[in-house]
Amino acid sequence: MKFDVSEYQKQKPMIQLAPLVDIAFWALMFFMIIAVFNQMEAQVNLTLPKSETAVQSAQSAGKIVINITKDGRFIVNQKEYNANSLAVMLKEVSSLFPNQQVIIRADELTYHKYVIMALDACGRSNLSDISFSTLRDDTK
Repeated sequence: MKFDVSEYQKQKPMIQLAPLVDIAFWALMFFMIIAVFNQMEAQVNLTLPKSETAVQSAQSAGKIVINITKDGRFIVNQKEYNANSLAVMLKEVSSLFPNQQVIIRADELTYHKYVIMALDACGRSNLSDISFSTLRDDTK
């Protein structure tokens, strides 16, 4: 008994290069965009306070970083906000992403009231995953 096998079934499996190149391209684009946003937040000239017990926390890619300068300006993604506009922006974000991570980077000479204003804006927006950015104090 002889079975006829079609040409399609005789072909050996092959790796398709076009989809592989597409995936590599999109991965490259993703990491380039993430690197640009991380660099933008680091460009805000702040002197962070030091802490002996500072630990690196797990961070998500879509985190919001609120930079607070020593004169009380709130800067997020290179855009300056006052306390009210910061609360409005955070409320819009929390309606889309309820578990959004927020990192507060305040200059070490920032008055406490400005940090509390940022915390109040987060509280009014029902954002509870809040971290503070410090530098590790390794001088001891």
